[in-house]
Formats: sequence, structure tokens, C-alpha cells
Amino acid sequence: MNERAITILGWIATVTAIVMYLSYIDQIRLNLAGHPGSMLQPIATIVNCGLWTAYGLLKTKRDWPIAVANFPGVVLGAITLATAL
Repeated sequence: MNERAITILGWIATVTAIVMYLSYIDQIRLNLAGHPGSMLQPIATIVNCGLWTAYGLLKTKRDWPIAVANFPGVVLGAITLATAL
């Protein structure tokens, strides 16, 4: 696979990851409506996505698709966790 195709694949994966993390919005809504979910999944998401975001940003040649794909997971995982408390 050539470099351009790999770059395109990386950005497609980024978009699909962000869509996956947007599913947390429904859980946040349920939490706020008084139906809190488990805190385990948002904690795991925050840790996992935080590590991948750091990895993407701390590389000598930054890996933007990885960082951009995982940062929403940190934010939405944190909001989900805060609303579940």
C-alpha cells in the first residue's frame, strides 16, 4: 500500500473512531435523566484514549490521525464519568 492510501485509511479510521465515541452522548443523556450507567467503561475509555492521544502527540513525527481520533474519547469519557457520579 502506498503512503497516500495509508494516510487516507488513517483519516477514515479517525472519523469512525469519533463516531464511536459520539455514542457516549446517549449515555450522558441517560445519566442526566437519572439512569446512570457503569463507571468502568468511561474510566477505561479515558485511560485508553488518553494513552493513544499522548502517543500520537509525543512521537517525533506527530501521528495526527491517532491523536485526533482518540481525543474525543477522553473528553466524552470524562463527561460520561462525571454525569454517572
